[in-house]
Amino acid sequence: MSGYFSPQEILETIRMVQMENLDIRTITMGISLRDCAHPDLATAASRAYDKICRAAGRLVAVGEEIEREYGIPIINKRISVTPVALVAESAASDAYLLMAQALDRAAREVGVNFLGGYSALVHKGMTPGDRALIASIPEALAVTERVCASVNVGTTRAGINMDAVAEMGRVVCETAQRTAAADGIGCAKLVIFCNAVEDNPFMAGAFHGIGEPDCVLNVGVSGPGVVLNAVEKAPEADFGELATVIKRTAFKVTRMGELVGRAASAKLGVPFGIVDLSLAPTPAQGDSVARILEAMGLERVGAHGSTAALALLNDAVKKGGAMASSHVGGLSGAFIPVSEDAAMIEAAELGAITFDKLEAMTCVCSVGLDMIAVPGDTPAETIAAIIADEAAIGMINRKTTAVRIIPAPGRQVGDHVEFGGLLGRAPVMPLNRCSSAAFVRRGGRIPAPLQALNN
Repeated sequence: MSGYFSPQEILETIRMVQMENLDIRTITMGISLRDCAHPDLATAASRAYDKICRAAGRLVAVGEEIEREYGIPIINKRISVTPVALVAESAASDAYLLMAQALDRAAREVGVNFLGGYSALVHKGMTPGDRALIASIPEALAVTERVCASVNVGTTRAGINMDAVAEMGRVVCETAQRTAAADGIGCAKLVIFCNAVEDNPFMAGAFHGIGEPDCVLNVGVSGPGVVLNAVEKAPEADFGELATVIKRTAFKVTRMGELVGRAASAKLGVPFGIVDLSLAPTPAQGDSVARILEAMGLERVGAHGSTAALALLNDAVKKGGAMASSHVGGLSGAFIPVSEDAAMIEAAELGAITFDKLEAMTCVCSVGLDMIAVPGDTPAETIAAIIADEAAIGMINRKTTAVRIIPAPGRQVGDHVEFGGLLGRAPVMPLNRCSSAAFVRRGGRIPAPLQALNN
């Protein structure tokens, strides 16, 4: 594999790893649990546990082996599984907590930090199994450590299921209350999507799509520090030249990601899936997407021009990745989480970036409203309306959007929540206090936008 890369590329990669925080954010093994379904839920859960342990038993060891061989940090090793609502529905029981606990035990047994796929796809309606899973999410996220949940409530072709949106508003609030002792951390493991993708390796929204093979290896690369360094070295470049600089950088980062992905795939004996080139920040200094936008000339992220700067960044990252690999997938772009980005935290504390500006920026970012703490007394209907707004952006713009929001129990604007690690810390941000309750109560489905009117 090393012959595929020139000596100059190898030296550049070493420099980026050592000086610019370049890393593989995650290698995520996708595992189908469709063959684990059984009329007895305990049996289905046991089958899922056994299959995960069998398929992913060497995942962590292989990741560590690749780190040693190539000198490239692999920060997380993760698993995604078939949306559990599809697997558990054939059981007579709707006590899905059994499945969540089995998945958590399996994740702990194989040593991964997160397992995604406690999920339901309800963009056009809900089956009894979907309803049972959604109802179980708050307790499941409270009693497990590594399980992540997601629900897809809309698509460009189906519209937005507002009944599901209203229910997810209540689920988010209940999840926060059940994990109140840890600042509502359960909500950090819950994502509500529009246009969810089947091969996303990033948590908390990863699940193994029904169009995927039985087992697959996907890679999530992250290089905000590398892109920041490249932008800082081009202070006089116009925007066309700056886009080219970012594309070239994204090309190099994607090549490294495919190298690691294919190496891990070969060692594990499973197919290689995709490289997700998403600039995923961390609270570490110099590992910030917000700093990239500021390096383009903004005093602070959130200033007028932030949306345009993010649009350029996201597009250039995608174009550079597409040139580097035929297997770019997942979300691929730039994430703008508040709690996970040091410069974003600073901007929120100073009031430079507001909730409404974050929503505007989701029109052009990789996903959506991410890791935002809001007052703990925020009504469920307000949370649901936020989900609806974000889903509408995704539906109309034919892109993936998502909401990962934390109504922090007992906290008000100006307070902070502390999650630690990659989840970071977040200032509690103000929301519009006007009621959306009557709007959310209407229910039904917001129709899909017109795709074509052909004669």
